[in-house]
Amino acid sequence: MAELTAVLASTHHPFYLKATTAPPEERIPQADEWKRKVEAYRETLTAAEPDILVMVGADHFHQFFLDNYPTFMIGKQNKYDATFYNEEREFGIPKYVLEGDVAFSNFMHQGLLDRGFDFSFSHELKIDHSIICPIITVRPDADLPVVPIYTNIFAPPLPSPKRFWDLGRAIRQVIDEYPTDKNIAAIGTGHLSLELGGPRQFGEHGPDPEFDRQAIEWLSTGNIDAILENVTHESMSGAGNATHGFMDLILMMGIAGPENADYVDQLDLYHTREMFMTWYPNKNGRQAAAAEQSAAVSGGTAGPVTAKVGVTA
Repeated sequence: MAELTAVLASTHHPFYLKATTAPPEERIPQADEWKRKVEAYRETLTAAEPDILVMVGADHFHQFFLDNYPTFMIGKQNKYDATFYNEEREFGIPKYVLEGDVAFSNFMHQGLLDRGFDFSFSHELKIDHSIICPIITVRPDADLPVVPIYTNIFAPPLPSPKRFWDLGRAIRQVIDEYPTDKNIAAIGTGHLSLELGGPRQFGEHGPDPEFDRQAIEWLSTGNIDAILENVTHESMSGAGNATHGFMDLILMMGIAGPENADYVDQLDLYHTREMFMTWYPNKNGRQAAAAEQSAAVSGGTAGPVTAKVGVTA
């Protein structure tokens, strides 16, 4: 059977590539630190030696709109074109062609249907930055086949946080049952507190630092009970009008299970808090060493953190 060797959950910031490759005189003050943290995070995936990537993201109204926005959808293609024109123009993200794994997509689709998740599917899916950003940050060679899963975090009515957790658990079951000797890593991106187009968009930090601190603790300690008790659509809206992307991070924790994270790092990036988290479901010596080394380089932790930012739990 397949082995799930790593689960990665992070925020996705479309300006990362542009910010860290700009000439020195044009770089934001955090660019070098941001690059160092991302490169350290990348090593936590490398240590997992994946053969296939299950990628979780959300379409930013590029391919889907209010006339037809699927709740949950899976791609089933041999190849995926990536990057829309506005992402090239505004963010400097290049075009990509990602390899697919149709056999695994079909197996995943049927397995999720069998578990009560009525997924839509697409043979004509184009990928946007919710999936390309983690490719850029943790697998820049883009050399592994992907199974893309899209969720609705933008167009109400939205599924509940509990539904995202349950979907994560179901994805984990399907991965564990896939008849292959290949290693699989699951990578998903979402948001902490985030404001898009609202009055708090360009503050000195994310719009709700307390939500961010609590969210990182809950995720890194696998505390699904606290999440389901405290996180609602209303509370996420109060933390920032685009904070519902946090539900994709709940989904990734669902894949990992209610377990302590093996690597956690973060960066206060004036209008957002960036977060980088890795779980190793069957942690071996190489992975443990990679987490320790990455934490030493990045200033993160090889383990969970408390709500007081940077304190090991």
